[in-house]
Amino acid sequence: MSQGQPEATASIQIDDLNVKQLYTNFCRVTSTPEELVLDLGLNMSPMVEPGQSQKVTIEHRVVMSPYTAKRLASLLGATIARYEQAFGPLETDPRKRVGRAQ
Repeated sequence: MSQGQPEATASIQIDDLNVKQLYTNFCRVTSTPEELVLDLGLNMSPMVEPGQSQKVTIEHRVVMSPYTAKRLASLLGATIARYEQAFGPLETDPRKRVGRAQ
């Protein structure tokens, strides 16, 4: 490319006509040297007390390359930062959110 010309960028068209939605309040990440695995599920008892056990059924699994995972982490971090700037900090401990901090 010659000096002074803008670099061409690729155009991506997204077709989300048949997208399926899911709700999750539980996630687990595992990895191998070549991929990251994101397991998503529904925790029916997020307020379980320390020492108690609970069962969470994994309903969806997303497998991605470390490069895609890093882009996802960056995008999620920026999105959460904008959310907290607009609406305040997010408390991730459900006991603290409902005023039962110990």
